[in-house]
Amino acid sequence: MGVRKRETADARKEANKSIAFAKLNNCPTSPRKMRLVADLVRGQKVERALNILRFSSKEASRKLEKLLLSAINNWEQKNSEDNLEEAGLFVKEIRVDGGMMLKRLRPAPQGRAHRIRKRSNHVTIVLGAINNNTQAN
Repeated sequence: MGVRKRETADARKEANKSIAFAKLNNCPTSPRKMRLVADLVRGQKVERALNILRFSSKEASRKLEKLLLSAINNWEQKNSEDNLEEAGLFVKEIRVDGGMMLKRLRPAPQGRAHRIRKRSNHVTIVLGAINNNTQAN
């Protein structure tokens, strides 16, 4: 590996230390329901986001809470020497994309059938640490 390539790789690695992410694939909830909960925590600090998810009555909030704890743990694994409280972690990005769809048939009157689409989604949470040049809500 050349010197310039190694320097850029080290710079990229150092920049990625301040972010951590977690993914949840094929979660059996419709993306629309999951986005309602995801919008509540987008841009929030991690402690506040955990409280919002813990006290929300929606089922999707349980899954997002577990995913957020996983992202926090991923950040701790990357930055074992840093303190979690002093880092100022916040939810930098949260994406809810449509996943696989199970298609079922429901019987309808007069020999017809209606299609039932059981939706799922993919959720990605990206956490960022507050630096001097990055601000959160």
